[in-house]
Amino acid sequence: MVGADAEGAAVSRSARLVFSDVDETLIAVKSMFDFLAYYFCGTRGTRGARLAADVRRDLSRRTSAGAPREAMNRLYYRTWAGEPAARVAELAEAWYAERSRAPGFYLAATRRALELHRDAGDAVILVSGSFPAVLAPIAAEVGATRLLCSVPGTHDGVLTGQLVGDPCIGEAKRAAVRDTLRRCPNVDPARCYAYGDHLSDLPMLAEVGHPVIVGGSAELTARLPRARVLDPHTALDVRALLSPGPVAGAASRRDGA
Repeated sequence: MVGADAEGAAVSRSARLVFSDVDETLIAVKSMFDFLAYYFCGTRGTRGARLAADVRRDLSRRTSAGAPREAMNRLYYRTWAGEPAARVAELAEAWYAERSRAPGFYLAATRRALELHRDAGDAVILVSGSFPAVLAPIAAEVGATRLLCSVPGTHDGVLTGQLVGDPCIGEAKRAAVRDTLRRCPNVDPARCYAYGDHLSDLPMLAEVGHPVIVGGSAELTARLPRARVLDPHTALDVRALLSPGPVAGAASRRDGA
């Protein structure tokens, strides 16, 4: 589940880590599905567009029926079986170049928050069920030093449709955050931040002293009342968000505690 580590030394030197979900937390689109449509439309035309739409519709139906998001993440990656990894990476860069030019691609408040974290010397880490080819240009743009994400398997330069390790969803996000914190003994989890928008981000948010809910999900807020809420489209109050006092219920978590 751990993808690219761009600057591992920078992470270990930072006194505070900032974990951020990506889809609908940092960017407005669901990157996995948006890129799926972009790639298959670009490589197969109308037939590919239908395939991408069918995959999205099927996974949405299964999720609505109660299928685990982790299982749906694995099922999504089966669609990529047989695709050349280099071609996927090439078109992921083209996808980002095109999509990121559109107004509103980045959610203003979260992007500003991560910028202020970087200015303060914090290490920004993106945590997502999406995959490195799609996430790498986003990480570069926001100055993230590490990706914790789902990693598609490859064989002889071709995607296998399987994942290397677990999909980075739900409890796997908690495990990835805990492992990162364990490798940084100088970092107190109670001083760290995490940003997420969906109930599946709860395990990650619960691991830090300063969880931030982007968009104000009622279900997520009810489960984590100590979290602060960030309006994704308004960057006016972001600076105050980054200078909070102690958060009720926050505790240092070490060695899986």
